[in-house]
Amino acid sequence: MSETNPEKLYDAARTLKDQGDLEGCVTALQYILTIAPDHVQTHLALGVHLQKLGRLDDAISHAKKVTELSSDDAFSFTQLSVIYQRCGKIFEAEEAMAQAREIQGTPQRH
Repeated sequence: MSETNPEKLYDAARTLKDQGDLEGCVTALQYILTIAPDHVQTHLALGVHLQKLGRLDDAISHAKKVTELSSDDAFSFTQLSVIYQRCGKIFEAEEAMAQAREIQGTPQRH
């Protein structure tokens, strides 16, 4: 690929997903990380798409990276929680959701 703008590359990856080529989308997203390793939207998308493809450890890894890059963003922890849930890691999902609530200032349920 000759394009080096992460946003344009991300748009191209989304187009692949919209056309039903999830594997191609993942490959395109992984390429973005060679140019911009901290591109949050790319890590977000990889977390979701890799989980759908059954690559659970990779999905979790990208979702965790989002929480590192956006540690004050409740949504990043909520997404991590959802991915953990879909991967069958309920305890970890609850911990991530608790972190999201803490960031939002929402009391935890008992």
